[in-house]
Amino acid sequence: MPKVRFKATVQKPDTAISPLQLVILPKDASAKLPSRGMVNVEGALNDIRFQVVLQPDGQGSHWFVISKALRQASNIDVGDVITLEIEPTKHWPEPVVPKDLKDALAADQQAQALWLGITPMARWDWLNWMGSVKLPKTLRERPEKLCSMLKAGKRRPCCFNRALRMPPKTAELL
Repeated sequence: MPKVRFKATVQKPDTAISPLQLVILPKDASAKLPSRGMVNVEGALNDIRFQVVLQPDGQGSHWFVISKALRQASNIDVGDVITLEIEPTKHWPEPVVPKDLKDALAADQQAQALWLGITPMARWDWLNWMGSVKLPKTLRERPEKLCSMLKAGKRRPCCFNRALRMPPKTAELL
């Protein structure tokens, strides 16, 4: 697949207190990708190499959080127009697992073995499922539910809107 080259503006998430910065791909750039769902890409931002998993935005495009390291290396900030060149790759990076899920997996050896037996892409999908909720109570229940579903034979979550996932709130991305 050929590289996709485009310009985009660095944005803040809708939550005013978030220190995260993100990029929403132009729809014409997103249309050149192989999937409307998650897509793992390698690329360059202002000539700085990076790899990231693009998330669907539910409006015909994709978005991704710009890590602190990439922001600093490329010297960008909110409002800057940046040039990106990306191409899909089949090698999926390991996702950052939130502490509550790490704790739940550590407490359940069977679920942990099953978690480690699925692909990195499937782990990304489970984390999107965890983050696709609106209520804090449901979010707190998700690690235990995920373990239960793995033990029941589910290798991937189903029947959720993948575009509802908001940018992760993990210190690793800041």
